[in-house]
Amino acid sequence: MLITGSRPNLRECVSLGTGITLAGLVATLLPAVLAGQRPDLILAEPIPGIPIAFEVEPLGLFFALIASALWVVTTLYSIGYMRGHGETNQTRFYAFFAVAIGSTMGIAFSQNLFTLFVFYELLTLSTYPLVTHTGTQEAKQGGRVYLGILLSTSIVFFLLAIVWTWTITGTTDFRVGGILAGKASPFVTGLLYALFAFGIGKAALMPFHRWLPAAMVAPTPVSALLHAVAVVKAGVFCILKVTLYVFGLDLVTTSWASGWLCGLQPPL
Repeated sequence: MLITGSRPNLRECVSLGTGITLAGLVATLLPAVLAGQRPDLILAEPIPGIPIAFEVEPLGLFFALIASALWVVTTLYSIGYMRGHGETNQTRFYAFFAVAIGSTMGIAFSQNLFTLFVFYELLTLSTYPLVTHTGTQEAKQGGRVYLGILLSTSIVFFLLAIVWTWTITGTTDFRVGGILAGKASPFVTGLLYALFAFGIGKAALMPFHRWLPAAMVAPTPVSALLHAVAVVKAGVFCILKVTLYVFGLDLVTTSWASGWLCGLQPPL
């Protein structure tokens, strides 16, 4: 992507071709998952016993299919928009756009909480240059609000919830039925669920939803990326994945936090 800077036609062809290829590759995983298989991959193990690992499971594949298909549509729109408005730094724009969708795929196929957190943070960092793309004072201010809220909530709440879950269960792996089942009291379960929900700031739960209007200073294709393709949808997906594979539906329904949190989602 970076070597296509002086060749706009090549740059746009690479962006669109990469998007179509990604959507096709994700689609090829569908038969295996429908057959009950769960392809997996361990990328690295920076912490003993806690790897960066991926697993293709039904919920993650569904999210990846939607995100990769929408990326193709958004790329087509971006090409027309960026050219039509004569935007500067287009190579940088498409490069971070690609990193953002790659991070989204990492979130979709994360096999454990550690991997989910790593790619969640990478998505935040890769979309910041997109929010501040125009370089105006308004864009910089919006970027500070965006980065400040998403990083602070993830470090203060999300990371704490992950560490606490690991100390209780001895694992960060996602498991059908939840890894906390039978290992925590209803009060602790509710508190942990609240930490996860507020820590995943991309879901835009009140009062941590101010980054949404702040980020609207970005070019229109970025707004599409934030709302329709990656960021907000990634936040909602993370909460769903944590609910299913960390807590389990039965455990969450007995917790005091689940009903309370339902009223905190602002209209988008």
